[in-house]
Amino acid sequence: MAAFNLTYSDPPTFTLTGIPGLEAAHVWISIPFSTFYIIGLLGNFTLLSVVVKEQTLHKPMYLLLCMLAFTDIATPTFVMPKVLGIFWFNLKGITEGGCLAQMFFLHTVSVMHSATLVTMAFDRYIAICNPLRYATMLTNARIAKLGLVGLIRAVLFILPLPLLLSRQPFCASRIILHTQCEHIAVVKMVCGDITVTRIYGWVLMFVVMGFDLTLITLSYGLIISAVLRISSKNAHQKAFNTCTAHICVMLIYYTPSLFSNLTYQFGQGIASHIHVILVDLYLLIPPMLNPIIYGVKTKELRDKVGKYTCCRR
Repeated sequence: MAAFNLTYSDPPTFTLTGIPGLEAAHVWISIPFSTFYIIGLLGNFTLLSVVVKEQTLHKPMYLLLCMLAFTDIATPTFVMPKVLGIFWFNLKGITEGGCLAQMFFLHTVSVMHSATLVTMAFDRYIAICNPLRYATMLTNARIAKLGLVGLIRAVLFILPLPLLLSRQPFCASRIILHTQCEHIAVVKMVCGDITVTRIYGWVLMFVVMGFDLTLITLSYGLIISAVLRISSKNAHQKAFNTCTAHICVMLIYYTPSLFSNLTYQFGQGIASHIHVILVDLYLLIPPMLNPIIYGVKTKELRDKVGKYTCCRR
């Protein structure tokens, strides 16, 4: 009888170092990070709960806010448990499959977030420039379909990233100088030819962000043009007030995203720990601020939140 010796090898693992050079301060850094994360979760879950419970908020605008809240919950949740595991328990290991999966979901949600902001800009354009057609053009069903299209687009655009990297040989050390498996950080660990991967990453950034920002700029250009044709100052103020919250949300999302990508590519003189902290804060600050901004700037939502959170006699 032939004997067969079956040997099993552990799946290849990577090591996430955390914040390079600041390992001794990981526990202290975890305090603001976990605080921002918890505040973001509470704010976004509160927004979702209020919109779901209140029939009067079942409108396209608030459906879009729910989509934004879902992405704001998912974005840090794909990263922070692992980050806090590194900070608190020194759990730095992650499998190759787990790393590529984290990268895929993280960037997919980011592209979905951008698509949601584009849809919100379109929503504001119709509300201000074609208010009489708003109810027929933007129904809840149509917003849901636009959200589905945004999700499909995100999956199709991001899926090639982990597929390309999975075919590459990684360096023997398998050490990622980061708290997460961000695409650029993983690419730096590849020992093979990364020309195709790098080009696709650049094309993806310019196509997604460039296309989305162009549509948003076009929408707000048309909004400003329409508002300036109105003679009433009260109408001016009302129109701009409806857009203020969305503009703030766009600024806190796109500005750090562009800065982070550009510093990775061209900021060779910037310390690596600065890169890592910027990326982590980019994943934490917008989700924390978005529900606060909309809660402050949207009176109807603010009143409904107060109804459920404040004690009533």
